[in-house]
This record gives sequence, C-alpha cells and structure tokens, in this order.
Amino acid sequence: MMRKTVLFLVVPAMITVLMTGCSSNMTSSTMTPSAGTVPVSLSMTDDPPAGVSVLFFQVQLTNATLTPATGSPVSLLSNNTPIQIDVTQLQALTAFLSTANVQAGTYKSLSMTFANPQLVIFNRSDTSIASTCAVGTVCKLTPAFDSNSSTLSISSSPFPVTVSSTSPLGLVIDFHLNTVIQPDLSVDLSATNGVSVSTLPPVPEHPHFGFLTGTVESVNATNNQFMLQTNWGRTFTIDTTSGTIFSSFPSGACKTPGIGCLTQGQVVQVQISSVGRDDALTASQVSYVQPSNAQTVEGTIIRLTSPSTNGASAPPTGFVLMLHQNFNNDDQVPEGGEATVSLASNATYSIDANGFTLPSGFTFTGASSLAVGQNVMVTIEPGTLSNTGGGTQSNDNMNQGGWEQPQMISLTASSVGLETSQLTGMIASTDSNTQSFNLGIGGSMFFAPWPMLSTNALSFNVMTTNQTSYQGFSPDSFDGLANGELVSVKGWLFAAAGSGGSPSIVAQSVVMRPQMDF
Repeated sequence: MMRKTVLFLVVPAMITVLMTGCSSNMTSSTMTPSAGTVPVSLSMTDDPPAGVSVLFFQVQLTNATLTPATGSPVSLLSNNTPIQIDVTQLQALTAFLSTANVQAGTYKSLSMTFANPQLVIFNRSDTSIASTCAVGTVCKLTPAFDSNSSTLSISSSPFPVTVSSTSPLGLVIDFHLNTVIQPDLSVDLSATNGVSVSTLPPVPEHPHFGFLTGTVESVNATNNQFMLQTNWGRTFTIDTTSGTIFSSFPSGACKTPGIGCLTQGQVVQVQISSVGRDDALTASQVSYVQPSNAQTVEGTIIRLTSPSTNGASAPPTGFVLMLHQNFNNDDQVPEGGEATVSLASNATYSIDANGFTLPSGFTFTGASSLAVGQNVMVTIEPGTLSNTGGGTQSNDNMNQGGWEQPQMISLTASSVGLETSQLTGMIASTDSNTQSFNLGIGGSMFFAPWPMLSTNALSFNVMTTNQTSYQGFSPDSFDGLANGELVSVKGWLFAAAGSGGSPSIVAQSVVMRPQMDF
C-alpha cells in the first residue's frame, strides 16, 4: 500500500524546497539566513483504486509559491525549473528539491502546480481496464488531472504562518496517493485529505532536510566543498565538515573517508543537514553511488526469470526491474519502464549498508539471494543496453490521456547491489525477545512491488537493531510499537528462508502513520 508523499518546506528568510518520503533519520540542523531573508524548505512524501498495484507514479512540480499577507507571491523554485518527483519512492524517505530566499513576514497561502503525471500499474483485478489494460499485465497511463486540479492553493491551517529571520519555519505537505488517485485513475489534488500541510517543530527538533542525488561537477578540497548537479539540471554547492560521514566509497576511490574521496563525474547521494545563504547546503553524509566511468540504474524487482531447466531449486537467471532511478540521465533508460536484466556469469553482489550493521545471517551473495520486491542498483555491462519495445499508446474513453505498454529495455548486470526498500502496513504482532514484529500489507489499492503474486495480502518479518530509528511513537523505540498501528518501514529486504516462510526486512527506520495517511 502506498501512502502519502510529503513536501517539506523550510521557511526562514531563505526558502528550501525538498521532497520527503517520511524519513525517520533525524538530525539537528540549522539555517543561516542572508540579511533580510529567511530559509523556507519544501519536501514531499506519499497513499492508492481497487484491484490494481501501483508500481510507479511520477509527477512534475512546475511551480511552488508563497503568498504574503501583502505584496507579490514568492517563488520557491529556482528559475522556475520543473522538478520530477517519483512519489512511489517516498513512503519513508525525504528528497531535497530546491532553495530560495524570501523576506521575513507573514504568509497566507501556499500554491503548487503539478504537470505530466505518469502512472504504471499491474492489473490484478478480474477484468480489463478500459478494454486495453488486460488482467495480469503491467500498463502505463498518462492520467488526466480531475476538474482542473493541477494547481492547488492551500490557505487553511497552518496558514497564516510567520517567517522569522531568527527562527526557520518548516512546512510539511503530505501527498496522499490513496486519496489523490481516483477510481477512474484520474488525479484529483483537491480531493478531501488528498493534500495536507503541517508545520515542523523548530530547530533543533525538526528532521534533516532530506536527500539529494546527483553528479559531482567539481571539487574544492581546500574549502571542503563540492558542486552537485541533479538530473533536473539544478546545481548546488555542498559544504562538508569534520562531522560529515563519507559512506560506501570503495577502497579504490579513497583510503581515508573525506572530501578527497570525491572526483568529477561520480554520482553520490547527499543527506542535507542545514541550509545557508546563496543555496549553500551542508552535508551530514555523502554516500557513493557510482564511479564516473560506469552506468547504473536503480529499481524494484517485480519478477524473477526462471532457468530454462525449470529446476525447482535452481537460482534465477535474471529478473525484471521497474525502473525508478536513471543516474546518468540516459534517454535509453526510461524511468517507469521495465528492464529485463540478465546476470553476467561473473556478476558481483553486495549490500549497500551505508554504515548500518546488519544482523548475522542476512546475506546477499548471488542469484539465489534475489527476491521480488527488493530494491536494487544494477551496474550495466557496457554494450548490453538495448530497447526491446513498448511505449505504444492507445486511446480510450476514460478521463485520461491514454494507455500504453511501458517502454522496455534489456541489459546485462555486471553487479547487483541491495538497496533499502520501503513498505507501509499494519503491525500484526510484536516480539520483544527478538526485537522484531510482523508487518501485514495488502488491500484493494496495493502500493507495493509484488504484483505477480496471487495473494492480496502479504506478511513480512521486520527485524530491528540498536541502530534502527523510530519516529512518531511514544517512546520512540521498539517499546513504542503496538499491534494495529499503521507504520512505514525502510530497510533491506531478504528472501524467505524456506517455502511458505515470510520475507524479512532489517529495518533502518520505522515511522508511525496516522490512520488518515493510509
């Protein structure tokens, strides 16, 4: 089940636009406003029609403005550059979007404009949709915005808000997919409880400002600073400090973690801990994604490829990936498309633990470790990427722009890295002895990457450790969990140990969800 998407706004005298998926990794953060202005930040997080599994939902944020009590609206997007948002990846993650400067004062509303929604579903109902999307198939749709709701203005609580030059203000915009996506699969942002806004606690209690992924443009080691360019074309100045953690860099990239690990062309993910003037951001963590001379993609496994021998115990020969991240911004790699991945005979396997210590017994060492639902990063073997079809649109009489088969590509993986997956569901039971709980997910609208399974409900064994973080519980620890609570879990997914067993998730974070978020 997919829950909401959260847009996070930090409003000091300078504005920061973020997109959050409800991350529970929280750190103290500060903002340094320029004279007469205060930082404001924006982020986004995400919930589902009946009988379909939503595999991918992407939308562009083309405009975001604050309207003051007096004066002209203030844009929160630098140069009005549209930002592409993959809502389905934001159940327990926050993504940083942009920064801008605003004057201190009182603001009465927030206006946002969205465009170009893209929806990919698996039809698990008992009938075809619009006579086009057959039962048991993956289909892509360009939904229509219902009742011209592409522009949304929010003036109710918590507005009006006051932006102070000495105290940054954070606004969290929750984007509830379960409410926004209508039964006819159109998109209605004005639906009741479809989009809600709340304020963040003041510094230092509010969370970090989310994650930003991009390519290193240049490195200034003298000033412990580097330039990062995102896939949507925005460049940010990133400051590092003695407390910045450099994670997952291979020993060949650097022997001592630090600014010297970075080189031009690398792709990295940055956790933002503070926002200063002139768009300068401070990183609490910089994580290695790919070297400058490689091509990688990230996505969710939606099907395993069986060996031709059909041996019951034989490991898969590959898998089908729903593509979510195209780090090289390559037109040949369609986000929201399907990739048929073959495994090179010498392919390597690893876990991107990012400094998290996994309990013993959880390994990812070969094809037999692969499982539907895992989020993985794949390094493409040079010369193996090809377009294999799809993308042909057909018209229909529904209130949307038409169905088509997702664009399909094929590739060979030279390496497969296990990344964190995100799930939302109900706690069915807890075990204080093992510090674990059972998570059940399912329902009529299914926001999870298990479309090919016949069951409408799944169960997962969630393992926690002393490194697992908690948000929204009382207390914020394993002792705060209770049966029947709706939670989002971010962690590493491992295949069931035996036939009939439940998959396991080692939880990096667990976030409480109010019932309205479901």
